[in-house]
Amino acid sequence: MPGRLYVVATPIGNLDDLSPRARSTLSEVALIACEDTRVTSKLLARHQLTVPLFPLHAHSSDEDRGRILDRLIRGEDVALVSDAGAPLISDPGRDLVADALARNVAVIPIPGPSAVTTALMASGVDAGRFVFLGFLPRDPTQKRELLLPFTELPLALVLFESKERLVETLVDARATLGDRSACVARELTKKFETFERGRLSELEKKFEGEVKGELTLVIGPPEERAEPALSLEVLRVKLAELLEQGISASEAAKLVAGAYHVPKREVYRLALELNTKR
Repeated sequence: MPGRLYVVATPIGNLDDLSPRARSTLSEVALIACEDTRVTSKLLARHQLTVPLFPLHAHSSDEDRGRILDRLIRGEDVALVSDAGAPLISDPGRDLVADALARNVAVIPIPGPSAVTTALMASGVDAGRFVFLGFLPRDPTQKRELLLPFTELPLALVLFESKERLVETLVDARATLGDRSACVARELTKKFETFERGRLSELEKKFEGEVKGELTLVIGPPEERAEPALSLEVLRVKLAELLEQGISASEAAKLVAGAYHVPKREVYRLALELNTKR
C-alpha cells in the first residue's frame, strides 16, 4: 500500500507559528522534501525534530522527484514543505503532487501560515473577494496585460514583489488600474513587520528610497462609480493611461479590447484619435 504525501504549510517568518498538527506530522514522516535544506533545518531544530531532508526545488531533476515517488510507492510517508508558507503557492512542488496523484498516492494538506491571508488580515483593504497573482512578469507590457482584466472587476489583488521592483510595480499598477487604495506588507510575522497603507501614488513616494524586507502587495478593488456601465469614456481613459506609458496605439488597443471584450477596430480608432490630440 502506498504511503501518504503530506503537503505541510510552514511559518512565513515566526518559527513559533508552526501548528501542533504540522509539528506532529513532520515528526512522523520518513522524509521531508524541502526547497532549501538549510532553511528547513532551522525550523526542525527550533522544534527539536530530527527527520531526513531531501532537496526539491525549481531546478530539481525528474530523477530527484522519482526518488521521492519510489519511497511513497514503497509505503513510506513523505512531507512536502516550502521555505515559508503553503507549498505550491508561488513555490515548487506541483509536479511532485501531480505525479503522486497519478500513482494513487494520497495527498493530504496540512494548512497553516500564508503570506497571502496574513497580509489581507491587516491590510485595511476591502478583500471579501480577491485574486492572488503571485509574482508579476518583469516585462512592463506583460505586467500591464496581466493587470488590465481586473480594471473593472470588484476584486482585491494580492501579489508578491521583490524590493528592487516594488516602486516600478506600484507605478504600473496605478497606470493600469487607477489610483486605488493599497497596502504594502513587509517582513510578515517577523520582528520588524510593517504595514504601509495608502493610495498607490502615496506608496510610490513612500518607497522612493531603499526598500527592505520581503514584500506582499495588496491592491483594493475599484471604487464604485456613478456610471458602472461600460462607456466610450472608460475606454478612452484606459487607452490614455497606456499611451502615456509609451505603449503604441496598436498594442494599447489590443490590451483594452481584450480586457473589455470589445472589437479591436473600434478601440484602435479611439487610440488613434487620442494620439492625434497629444
